[in-house]
Amino acid sequence: MIRIGFAYNQKPDVEPARIDEDAAESPRPEEDPPSTRRDGWSRSTEPASDELPAVAAVAESPSADDDEFAEWDSAETIEAVDAALSGLGKVVRLEADADFPAKLRAAKPDIVFNIAEGMYGVNREAHVPAICEFFGVPYSGSDPFTLSLCLDKARTKEVLAYHGVPTAAFALVRDRAEIAKLVSRVAKARSAKALRLPVFVKPVHEGSSKGITERNLCRTSAELAEQIVFLLDRYEQPVLVEEYLPGAEFTCAILGNGSEAQVLPLVGMNFAALPEGALPVYGYEAKWVWDRPDNPLEMFECPARIGETLRQEIESIVLRAYRVLACRDWSRIDVRLDAAGVPNVVEVNPLPGILPNPEDNSCFPKAARAAGLGYEELIQSALRNAAERQGVSLPGKAARARSHIAVGLG
Repeated sequence: MIRIGFAYNQKPDVEPARIDEDAAESPRPEEDPPSTRRDGWSRSTEPASDELPAVAAVAESPSADDDEFAEWDSAETIEAVDAALSGLGKVVRLEADADFPAKLRAAKPDIVFNIAEGMYGVNREAHVPAICEFFGVPYSGSDPFTLSLCLDKARTKEVLAYHGVPTAAFALVRDRAEIAKLVSRVAKARSAKALRLPVFVKPVHEGSSKGITERNLCRTSAELAEQIVFLLDRYEQPVLVEEYLPGAEFTCAILGNGSEAQVLPLVGMNFAALPEGALPVYGYEAKWVWDRPDNPLEMFECPARIGETLRQEIESIVLRAYRVLACRDWSRIDVRLDAAGVPNVVEVNPLPGILPNPEDNSCFPKAARAAGLGYEELIQSALRNAAERQGVSLPGKAARARSHIAVGLG
């Protein structure tokens, strides 16, 4: 029987932090947990842009340590993936901790199914694939270079822009010394092609929406300077400052390789479901304050209700990004429309979240279900993509995802 190594990082078994006794009595166990704290800061009193709504009230965010393991997977997800992989062979769990290299050598798997986000450092998502390559063990997903590249939001945008894939104008702030010059340049910008207010800021090396709150949308120079300082201090890494895209947002799940890679039904963000006055941002407040089990937000439309022309345009752009960045087997790409309605790539995630419970609104499994793929079929399809690419033989017939996708879109 084929041996399948299963590499993962499991969230510590601790109680989630309380957010606000009144506003968030029972936070939903999302794939993207709380982002950051507000520290009681208030926004600038300068008038807001006419194009943007006023900021809705938000609850106090968790303490600084609460999002340390935001990217790791829960025991429920690990059990569900294990069960799916068991249909193809003997599963050997390989938790990606300090002992992973020794465990990998001892297990001698025929192939590794990798969802490990890594422990520390800007190349953390590349650690498991790099170790697999060192020992000559085939593995699923993108290679170490692509994983490190996509975790660096600025480098990702540079590559996309070089290849003509639409992405918002941006700048990178590495330390406090660069803030004044950047803020001045943005405030004075008048050209439609220049980076100008309003802008959105975020930590450059984080995943799972860590560091993303309503405060990241900056409409004034004061807000921009304040939030850059906060993120620099909180996350101890450069801060990406990018043009705010005011249009609709979509999450796009891609499955496959080469010419066979296809986009599953698009997941559209329904910002109208947010409380009155909330900004059109799916961040901390939407996930952990307003979206509760007793009062869930209808945040997602899948398939997204859009015209065929726009759907094809989005699919074309995300497939170009997928290939330009050399993603493999599967990935999730977030897209948002600019003021002219042009789809822009926002982020690329080669290690997509895959929560099994439909109530948790994990977007990749949601798209797969809309395409006619159950959870086990999704996991097995990703592994089959990797096995076929590397000449590893798996038992049973390869149920081609593309046939399901065609049904799902029909």
